Amino acid sequence: MAPWALLSPGVLVRTGHTVLTWGITLVLFLHDTELRQWEEQGELLLPLTFLLLVLGSLLLYLAVSLMDPGYVNVQPQPQELKEEQTAMVPPAIPLRRCRYCLVLQPLRARHCRECRRCVRRYDHHCPWMENCVGERNHPLFVVYLALQLVVLLWGLYLAWSGLRFFQPWGQWLRSSGLLFATFLLLSLFSLVASLLLVSHLYLVASNTTTWEFISSHRIAYLRQRPSNPFDRGLTRNLAHFFCGWPSGSWETLWAEEEEEGSSPAV
Repeated sequence: MAPWALLSPGVLVRTGHTVLTWGITLVLFLHDTELRQWEEQGELLLPLTFLLLVLGSLLLYLAVSLMDPGYVNVQPQPQELKEEQTAMVPPAIPLRRCRYCLVLQPLRARHCRECRRCVRRYDHHCPWMENCVGERNHPLFVVYLALQLVVLLWGLYLAWSGLRFFQPWGQWLRSSGLLFATFLLLSLFSLVASLLLVSHLYLVASNTTTWEFISSHRIAYLRQRPSNPFDRGLTRNLAHFFCGWPSGSWETLWAEEEEEGSSPAV
């Protein structure tokens, strides 16, 4: 491996996230928070639970940031070519050929300039992970957000429990300055994680993506439709997103919705 590969943006971002995670955890243990009090009293269940949640959130973060988000194969296999040909949308809205990858993009795919690849069911490129969120890792991304929010809110409570405000300013700054900075960081991260989780749960419930929600007026397969053609109802949307059921291509579903919308009322 070339030396400069170790300094790639992805490595730096993931290393920074890991260092920040364990640094904040260490601050919560070293200061006089409830976490440290439980440890000193020999009540290890809650501290161990907190550590396991932190470790779990970190492992999920690494899994989402390192896994294939659903890249479109530049050289598709014969079976994939057959599926794309049989799942073509009506001629009114043909599949688009990417001008960068020169591949026929499946419906809901988009080219990511940061990753330099086309991603199936593209949602967005996450700079905090240096990876796209797409068809394969989007469910795990939502689970990660939920677990991360639990850890952040618990850490926020622990940081608040260790703050002592009835002290002279200089003494308070020396004893609690770092913990207070940690509290502010956790407050900011909790707000961001909450907004992200709520927005993604809304998108999942309506079977849309961040890219489609923001740019529906620019997307050909959405621009000519009064409503979302992929919305199957809350239960089916959640089942398909988290469990892959019911299965089927987006092209087929779009065509079925198009036929139902164009058929005359009886």
